[in-house]
Amino acid sequence: MPQVRFLGLIALGVSFVAAQQRPEFEVATLKLSPPPEGDLININLGRVQNGKLTMANVTLGDCLKFACNLSSNAQFAGPAWLNEKPLRFDIVAHTKPRTSPQQIRLMLQNLLADRLKLTTHVEKREIVYLALVPAKNGPKLQPAKPDAPQNTGPQIPGKLNHNALGMDMLTRLLARFERDTVIDQTGLQGQFEIHLEWEPSTRNNPDSPAGPSVYTALQEQLGLRLIRQKGPVDILIIDHAEQVPAAN
Repeated sequence: MPQVRFLGLIALGVSFVAAQQRPEFEVATLKLSPPPEGDLININLGRVQNGKLTMANVTLGDCLKFACNLSSNAQFAGPAWLNEKPLRFDIVAHTKPRTSPQQIRLMLQNLLADRLKLTTHVEKREIVYLALVPAKNGPKLQPAKPDAPQNTGPQIPGKLNHNALGMDMLTRLLARFERDTVIDQTGLQGQFEIHLEWEPSTRNNPDSPAGPSVYTALQEQLGLRLIRQKGPVDILIIDHAEQVPAAN
């Protein structure tokens, strides 16, 4: 099997491991999702539990956001089909329980490189984004308990209750719910207990009592802030990717 590597991911905070040491899943399948039945699509953007990664009806962009710790489509660029009419994939991959989130991201990078012949590089481009930073009096976060499940499944817009969540996944969830690019600049490592409630900016229900905005909720409940910024950001450029995965 050819050793195809991601290029430039060190700049994105995901270091590449040499081919002879490259982390890989013990068993993994990556295949095209079956055609949807009806108008509804059940999408699983990435769930890890007991060493098992599952993703369902995900685009290549969704996979890149999970694998490369990106929060929005503004952080990568590639061929037109990537966003215009992307194919969707199902992924089921197994590794050892309690494998770190960073190792799982590296394993997914290598899986995409092997099965989709994906190659990339990184360029600096100026964009507008929301920076997630500690509030003035510092974070109000409790570390996750050692036995807390590593579950990164979907959450309800306006409510996050998670026993083990890293800042990378928190930024991706906030970006998805608030439809904006969010970049982690907290400097916080590890997993935390996250309990957050806010009034999503996309919600428009006059019968529902107004709650705090995500900006207010983050500061009051977690001791974090979102600050609007504009500046150069590492953008992942997709040089090549097959639309149909190689045989599992």
